[in-house]
Order: sequence, then structure tokens, then C-alpha cells
Amino acid sequence: MKFEHFALNVPNAQEMSIWYEAYLGLKVVKKMTEAPYMTFLADDSGTILLEIYSNPKGETLDFTRFHPLAVHLAFVSEDPAKDKARLINAGASEMSDDILPDSSHLVMLRDPWGICIQFCKRSIPMLKDH
Repeated sequence: MKFEHFALNVPNAQEMSIWYEAYLGLKVVKKMTEAPYMTFLADDSGTILLEIYSNPKGETLDFTRFHPLAVHLAFVSEDPAKDKARLINAGASEMSDDILPDSSHLVMLRDPWGICIQFCKRSIPMLKDH
């Protein structure tokens, strides 16, 4: 099996999509301009998608209530400190900044809607194409 996408029902998919495109470099694969504003965003590999939408048929979670280890979106980062500063300037907030014993650098932030975003610079990359 191969992942196609991970989906989140969020209160403001349109605004969130614009932010994720601008500050995380995600690319729109498909976007609805009317409710429920279903939007598929691809990472720079084009092999995995994040779907966000605002559908009143399903509940939305208050991500600010969850510990970052309960749910987060993790991205490979060549420079977690630089990416952290850039996202904080764009409205994110810092949760943690850790160097692991193997020298991996992990930064955890919350986006402006409370969803946790992690930047990972692993001493040994986990993805095959990285």
C-alpha cells in the first residue's frame, strides 16, 4: 500500500490552504472554490497529499487542545532553525526545539489554526528519496 493523502476537516480551509502554499511550499493538486473548499496539497516530492476542507457534516477538532505528540504534520527540513524563524514571522508559534542524541534536529510549531508542524533534520534520513 502507498499513502495517497491525509485529510483534515478544518474551520477555514481556504485561509489555511493559502498559508500552507505560501509558507510550507505545498502545491495545489486540486482545489474547490465553493464549500466544502476541498483542497489537495502536495509536498515537493509530489508523492503524498494533505487534504484540507471545511465540511459541516463532520466535526472539526480543536487542535490547540492536543499535545504536539498526539498529532502533527512532519516535514523534512535542511535548516529547521531558519524554517522555524520564517514560520514564526508568518504567525506560527514555537512548541519545542530539540537536538536528539543522534544529532537529529526536531522543531515543533503550531500553525495559526493550532495544528502542530514539525521540521525534521535527521542525522540519517528516513525517506528513500531524500
